Amino acid sequence: MIEKGKISSFQMFFILYPLVVATGDLVIPSFSAKLAKQDLWISSIFASIIGFIVLFTVIRLHNLYPGKTLIQYSEQIAGKIVGKVISICFLFYILDDTSSIMRQYSQFVHDVFLPNTPIYIIISAMVIVCSFAVSGGVEAIARSAQFFIPFVILAWGVILILLIPDMNPRNMFPILEKGLLPPLKGGVPTGAWFSHFVLIAFLLPYLTDPVKAKKWGVISLLAIMMNLVLITLSTLFVFGVLTGDMIYPVMTVVRYIRIGDFLEHLESIMMAIWVVGCFIKISIYYYVFTIGFSQMMRLSSYQPIVRSCGFLIVVFTVWISKMDIHQYFSSLGTTFPFVVLLFGAVLPVGLLIVAWIRTRRKNVVKTI
Repeated sequence: MIEKGKISSFQMFFILYPLVVATGDLVIPSFSAKLAKQDLWISSIFASIIGFIVLFTVIRLHNLYPGKTLIQYSEQIAGKIVGKVISICFLFYILDDTSSIMRQYSQFVHDVFLPNTPIYIIISAMVIVCSFAVSGGVEAIARSAQFFIPFVILAWGVILILLIPDMNPRNMFPILEKGLLPPLKGGVPTGAWFSHFVLIAFLLPYLTDPVKAKKWGVISLLAIMMNLVLITLSTLFVFGVLTGDMIYPVMTVVRYIRIGDFLEHLESIMMAIWVVGCFIKISIYYYVFTIGFSQMMRLSSYQPIVRSCGFLIVVFTVWISKMDIHQYFSSLGTTFPFVVLLFGAVLPVGLLIVAWIRTRRKNVVKTI
């Protein structure tokens, strides 16, 4: 086995949590508000259904092919040639998605905190730090997540509590004024973030207690859904339907926090949440791309190509960073969700259907 490390299902929870919240917390309220208006918080609930579908699908695939990742059992399910094509397309998607996450991170840091720093410096610095975590393997990433993510959750709780004086719950009414269709539409871009749960396929083979994977997967989905509901409600309570006109509504709402003359300008807390969450999320994507490429190429170890994969991520991120910022964020709410849903949800469901058909055929042949 290429990866010698082992993690627990409890540690997997801390890896899964930032997969959605790390980058989705800042931009999801804006995308959802454009489509769902005052029902944007309901979109997060609908979107979580996609997460549950992906979770149960990937766990079922793991039960059929224990000890193997999506790259490995794709060839067993679809055949050597088609499986190789699926692996290449999936790895290209992971590379593109990793670069997109890096773009969101670097653009935010550049625009809000370091406007005079070249964006490629911000990108390179994060990739270098993440490369050390990837080199340490899944255990290093899990331990980092287990240490940092509780502070992220605590920080979110503090921010939401401090926002209470500025909230106006009347902004959420009327609920479902135009029926279920608007929040369902708003759930599509949000659902793309939940389809990131496909990466569990690269964690399940290394669990010490795989029987608890479903339990902690469900807990992480519920925690993420609750987090997004609270975040979207907080921005809605402060800005109303104007949330859809902002690029970073959550950062804007944090700037509203003021208690007396001694507690204000809490952007530093938001910055800490963003950086820590993105570090874990980029690290796991970086890890999946590296180990997936190693498995596709039948390498005995993924360590020798960690730096090369990091360089590739930097190149791709700098390339997509040349896209206009408004055009880029527009794509996150239009074309991006469908690409992510294709590889994050449709692909594993398709593989499971084919695997189920092949299993039934084998059983029929045996009975004959």
